Amino acid sequence: MKAKLKIDIVSDVVCPWCVIGYKRLEKAITELNIQDQVAIEWQPFELNPHMPSEGQDLNEHITEKYGSTLEQQQASKENMIDIGEELGFKFDYFENMRMANTFDAHVLLEYAKEFDKQTELKLRLMTSFFSERKDVSKRKVLKQALLDVGLNAEEALNTLENNELKDKIRTKQTQWKNMGVNSVPTIVFNMKSAITGAQPIETFKQVLSELVKQS
Repeated sequence: MKAKLKIDIVSDVVCPWCVIGYKRLEKAITELNIQDQVAIEWQPFELNPHMPSEGQDLNEHITEKYGSTLEQQQASKENMIDIGEELGFKFDYFENMRMANTFDAHVLLEYAKEFDKQTELKLRLMTSFFSERKDVSKRKVLKQALLDVGLNAEEALNTLENNELKDKIRTKQTQWKNMGVNSVPTIVFNMKSAITGAQPIETFKQVLSELVKQS
């Protein structure tokens, strides 16, 4: 049996480029027909670890963090919507949209890994936030996402009180930062090489073809 190509995706559930990056990677994997030769694992990265539980107005947040004007933000959102449409993902930016705290979401994604449901839950949470106007820091939204992917919601939500698991997420985030990951998505292949950002499908295909050949 050939070892699978391990792909670690360092990302956050409220990062639009992480959605786009994954969708393009997924397309590349499908077009190369190597679904059974890769193993994807999602790694935690909070874009805003100090985000308060009530969140922050998205426009205000982006202005504060990146210094973008409202015009630039509008152009960027329209660009995301167009790219999303090409990839079959709906970005629904609305007035008074808020950035959310994502720590609990990362804890639940770690839980979902045990049941091979990590990618499903990740996409569910991204869809909740970007397509369905839901606040992914809220327990009821998290609970619904867990149910939607067929996980035991009660058991999963209990892990949010598990200090050991919470520390594990914090440690993982620190480890990735110490390895030099400071923007997401960062897509790491076999812990040897990495691509940053939502690269074009062709770029992913090129990298994947090389790596699959080598393995």
